[in-house]
Amino acid sequence: MIESKFLFILAAFLFLSACSDKQPGLPALSANAVILAYGDSITAGNGAPPAQNYPSLLAEKLQRTVINAGVPGEISANGLKRLPALLDKHQPALLLLCHGGNDMIRKLGKNELAKNLRAMIDEAISRDISVVLIGVPKPGIFLESLNIYNQIAGEYNLPVEREVVPKVLADNALKSDLIHPNARGYAMMADSIFLLLKKNGAI
Repeated sequence: MIESKFLFILAAFLFLSACSDKQPGLPALSANAVILAYGDSITAGNGAPPAQNYPSLLAEKLQRTVINAGVPGEISANGLKRLPALLDKHQPALLLLCHGGNDMIRKLGKNELAKNLRAMIDEAISRDISVVLIGVPKPGIFLESLNIYNQIAGEYNLPVEREVVPKVLADNALKSDLIHPNARGYAMMADSIFLLLKKNGAI
């Protein structure tokens, strides 16, 4: 009896552990779906030729329209102001949200960034637009995305890509300067986001 109970508890633990590794699903993207890639210079593609930014490369892989709505130097407060009009104009099925690097460079505070990220996600959700969050690292020696990206993704039950931007920015061979990928780095971003979308059922 005790052994059976132990095996049941073990099986339940393994099941829950497996489930915890899974990210939330996404609605399948139709063939004519529009995707809005939103952020700052990393989305805009600073450091690489125009056709080699991650939104352009992702559009090729997805065979769908990916609009590059990155603005170099933008902080999240300005991104929040800019987003609603773009969502209304393009009516995307999916928002790829990669914002926060400039907030950290300017030391504007994690709480302010988190508030603005949540508000941007709320703008998308209120329009029935799916969201994928892309984490950005704080400048430093050991690069990893801030915990707020994972925290916010959990709050909203969103898929999150936390690893690719820190991985790119930690490798000089994938960077054009201290804070921007080069063409190879953007290709890695496009590959990682493509795999995330596939894993979560969008394609």
